[in-house]
Amino acid sequence: MPKGPRGEKRPADVIGNAVMVARIATGEIEETTKEKSGRVRSGKAGAKARAEKLTGQERSNIARKAANARWE
Repeated sequence: MPKGPRGEKRPADVIGNAVMVARIATGEIEETTKEKSGRVRSGKAGAKARAEKLTGQERSNIARKAANARWE
């Protein structure tokens, strides 16, 4: 049985998946998901800390440099 992005069990066929979605929507079954990993949580915390630390001008310079790199 295939697994979803957080390890949920998913039906492999389209009809089975449609039935599962209908059961979740009607409340017949409850979908459970795993808690996000420590890497994801610490990455978001680090991004937030970095954003708070940077000034508006520094953020602008970083964004400008990134945009130039994409368009070159």
